[in-house]
Amino acid sequence: MARPAPTGAAWSPSSTWPYLYCPLKIRSFEMTTVALLGTGIMGAAMGRNLLKAGHDLRVWNRTMEKARPLEADGATLAADPAEAVAGADVVITMLNDGDAVQQAIEAAAPGLRAGQVWAQMSTVGVAAVERLAGFAREHGLVFVDAPVQGTRQPAEAGTLVVLAGGPADPRLDPVFSAVGSKTLWVGDVGAATRLKLTTVGFGIALTSVLAEVLGLAKGLGVDVGHFREVITGGPMDSPYLQAKLKAISEGDFTPSFSVTNAEKDTRLIAEAAEQAGVAVDLARAAGDRFRRAEAQGHGEEDMAASYFAGFPTA
Repeated sequence: MARPAPTGAAWSPSSTWPYLYCPLKIRSFEMTTVALLGTGIMGAAMGRNLLKAGHDLRVWNRTMEKARPLEADGATLAADPAEAVAGADVVITMLNDGDAVQQAIEAAAPGLRAGQVWAQMSTVGVAAVERLAGFAREHGLVFVDAPVQGTRQPAEAGTLVVLAGGPADPRLDPVFSAVGSKTLWVGDVGAATRLKLTTVGFGIALTSVLAEVLGLAKGLGVDVGHFREVITGGPMDSPYLQAKLKAISEGDFTPSFSVTNAEKDTRLIAEAAEQAGVAVDLARAAGDRFRRAEAQGHGEEDMAASYFAGFPTA
């Protein structure tokens, strides 16, 4: 017969045996089975944090070698997307663009089942997210538009900001908590992608402006140290500016967010802006600079390498 929980000063462990009284609040944990399609810079970092949080992780990547380090960390390596998603509670896509996501999820179709949650966390643009949501409806999936704000460092630290649109399915709570420091639910499917294009556009514009200005400084013979002294601690300073200034000054273009990915995002921003009747001159100009840097061989370097676009004849 059930006995009441212990209350009052007269309670003692012996009087309530066999119940164990513990004043601490215990938080239960239920392991989630996650299928991660895409293990590039961002996907691999997110996968490691999912493993650290105790989730059962299956991974697939078009280039298998990029997924093998996660296998060493405890993930199950799948031969194809269908094998990865079979039996998963949550499916995550973290791939380069909408076409890559479409190809992967179509290949996964034989392993999908109605009711699975699909968190589409890549930056794919407005048109693509609508197309992908249509695929989800056809297959009975719970589709959440959930691109992330942040680059390699916050991905590795598990401090991404998840921008989420669609149904707030509770199965996603432990997954989003493992990869991010905050989840911002912003409305229906598509709302998160529109917000992501806005925020990534801000980062791209800041980087492009700094890269161009430092190119100008070099051309004019200005000491970059003097430029840093003027900016640091003033109203134009920011941690982001300092990080990119350091990268360009030291010639360290280890990618947090590559030139190629940034160029892709400028096209997505321009397409969305055109549909909305908005002129995005800076995004288009940044795209031109990224394409020049790509042609110079800097595509896989950090987007700060658009600095080199300032010297087209070099």
